[in-house]
Amino acid sequence: MKRYNIIFAAFALMLLSVFASCSEDDNTVEEFPDWQNRNEAYFADIYEQAKANADGTWKLIRSYALEDTIPTTNDDYIAVKVLRAGTGSGCPMFSDSVKVNYRGRLIPSTSYADGYVFDESYIGEYNPATALPSTMYVGGTVDGFATALQYMHIGDYWRVYIPYWLGYGTSGSSSIPAYSTLIFDIELVAYYRAGVDVPDTRAAEGVWITE
Repeated sequence: MKRYNIIFAAFALMLLSVFASCSEDDNTVEEFPDWQNRNEAYFADIYEQAKANADGTWKLIRSYALEDTIPTTNDDYIAVKVLRAGTGSGCPMFSDSVKVNYRGRLIPSTSYADGYVFDESYIGEYNPATALPSTMYVGGTVDGFATALQYMHIGDYWRVYIPYWLGYGTSGSSSIPAYSTLIFDIELVAYYRAGVDVPDTRAAEGVWITE
């Protein structure tokens, strides 16, 4: 009986070694190779495009969370490509709620040429006439997203590039790897500021500002 157990154990170890070698040689492609370096290089390139602003449609916006006296680096800014300029007169505050159409994705990777979409409020091609806006609290979003919202006017449609320091940082989230640059297409539809005056309009309690 003991001899049988020894032979069985040896056979089991042999099978494990075969399976292990197969898993190492199955030509599996790593989805996010050299992810930190690729994301840092990607955002650095976008930052330079925004800084040059060759076509006049780019913005660099410093994180709202930083005091003006604090020295900054490139990673303390979001880069914005203005896809369409709105006509609203005011901007949301950190304590406001907003209605937005948005799509969030990562930089291009092995399996996703346009970047993996990790969150969105609409499906397929964006159509402002049929999209159903999502409601969210500005202060409940990552720093880069919150920064963008506080500079947007009603009707603005922006592509926002967020360095990982202003996104999910070095830890990531359940669907977003660490060190990920976030790319958001955002349209500000409305915002809610109960009982507070804004230029050219007033937000009465319970009323969304839409202009």
